[in-house]
Amino acid sequence: MSADVCPYHTTSVFNAESLPEALRREHRTKPGVWGIIRVLEGKLLLHFPDRPTQELSADTPGLIAPQEMHWVEPVGAMQMQVEFYREKPPVTRS
Repeated sequence: MSADVCPYHTTSVFNAESLPEALRREHRTKPGVWGIIRVLEGKLLLHFPDRPTQELSADTPGLIAPQEMHWVEPVGAMQMQVEFYREKPPVTRS
């Protein structure tokens, strides 16, 4: 992995009301696409069918592997966005 891995796309910022329904139900990233869910404010639950749920916050981003099934659930008021990468990114705070 190169040290200068950068996202090729970043979503809009979503809040608990504007979070698309498609992200609230099971879905997966495309082949070869990594995602990092970044919570800007509040908390978000990141669910997987085959491993424990993760609680995400501004200090705890969520890494999504290519084609990994997952869905998210807001915990009260929150803001989040997703970054997409073509190779595995380092998971650090923005």
